[in-house]
Amino acid sequence: MGRKSITGGVTAKGQGRIQFTFRFEGARYRPTLPILPTEANLRRARQQLERIKRSIANGTFSFAEEFPDFRDLKKVLAEGCPRTCGEVFDLFLAHCQSRVKKGDLATVTVATYRRVLNGIWRPQIGNFRLLDVRHSTLVNIADEPDWSKKTYNNAISVLRRAFKFGFRDHPERHDPTSGLMSARIRKKDRPIIDPFTIHEAEKLIAAIHRDWGEAQGNYDEFRFFTGMRPSEQIALLVADFDAAKGTLTVNKARVAGFDKDSTKTGEDRLIELCPRALAVLTRQLALRARFELAGKIDHDLLFFKQTGEPIRNLQYPYVRWRRTLTQMRNIRYRKPYCARHSSVSWDLMIGKHPLWVAKQHGHTITTMLSVYAAWTEGATETDIKAIKRAVASSPRSSEQAAIAQGTAMGPPPVDSRPLAPVLSPGIEASVKAAPPSSFATGYATRHRQQRAKC
Repeated sequence: MGRKSITGGVTAKGQGRIQFTFRFEGARYRPTLPILPTEANLRRARQQLERIKRSIANGTFSFAEEFPDFRDLKKVLAEGCPRTCGEVFDLFLAHCQSRVKKGDLATVTVATYRRVLNGIWRPQIGNFRLLDVRHSTLVNIADEPDWSKKTYNNAISVLRRAFKFGFRDHPERHDPTSGLMSARIRKKDRPIIDPFTIHEAEKLIAAIHRDWGEAQGNYDEFRFFTGMRPSEQIALLVADFDAAKGTLTVNKARVAGFDKDSTKTGEDRLIELCPRALAVLTRQLALRARFELAGKIDHDLLFFKQTGEPIRNLQYPYVRWRRTLTQMRNIRYRKPYCARHSSVSWDLMIGKHPLWVAKQHGHTITTMLSVYAAWTEGATETDIKAIKRAVASSPRSSEQAAIAQGTAMGPPPVDSRPLAPVLSPGIEASVKAAPPSSFATGYATRHRQQRAKC
């Protein structure tokens, strides 16, 4: 049997140093520290040695941290370092993936973490030891790119999560990401609410139908008269539409190519469809029936490409929207999300109750009053009547029957010609001939004033 040490692995080395004896990675080491070998110091050194042994057992021991002046440090440095940042990132992502399997985290969230860590941080600090990373190094990396405030905050947030995970093995050490400050998102930094006038919207809807066909035209027309978020609209299933009640269930989304079983706010909602939106769905279901008859559809999605294939990401409708709108004269370009802004603003302008509007669109009542209410100012009776006509336009008689019976009528005759959008009475002529209304003029003025304030 081996002889048990009576010193506990700690002895005096001369008059000014204390020597530690322990085994690491199969080898025995006897490093020293410049500490006076008093009884009190030897007692504390034994406690330190016990902590070192626990770190070795846990795989978190750093020779360089404990004995930076060890003369043979280069021989043990590779074996004596804790995990690198890259290794911590891998462990963190694996942990997140396990949470996805438990239903505790969304797949798109893990995909975002992986994109940020692999695209931004791993190339810069992936080979650094976690415990060697300094706060100033992280600040320099984050400050170098010309990021927006939102992108900056996302990059910092993901790194904080990964480092917090890694430093749970080192509770005695300071986490350098804890001092990273997020950029302040002020009111002027938020996207400007920039709705279309009803005349602009009708022109754009007709142009998209003409340029890209019925499938794309229905998709964009529907977003104007429901105000749905794009990520929610491309995830809609046929079963979400209740033809008898004229409602649509919104309880999921598709973000960055990944399906989520919840909306952006995490709350399900039931949309009451206006006659114009019902007319669009009637045409869409008729188109879907023709595509099914032709063998072009093998999915349950409500909206799809002109070929019948599913819309996998928002880039597909965005490209078509952009190409059509940039070629149109007298209509300033806006992103597709402004169709949602338009729908919310129109509902408020025609006198819908703010609480109902907030519930329909998944907003808070504060958002309704503080963000959108300003756009109701300056609207004339002519503008309001035009919006009411557009929203309340009734489907054709055949379409009303289809709504009442759902898809039970069976597929209609195959017709490859795209159907024109159903414009409300009087709107189609006014779109072509009417001069800009006072609301349109006031709208442009308010838009310039809002940008000037920013």
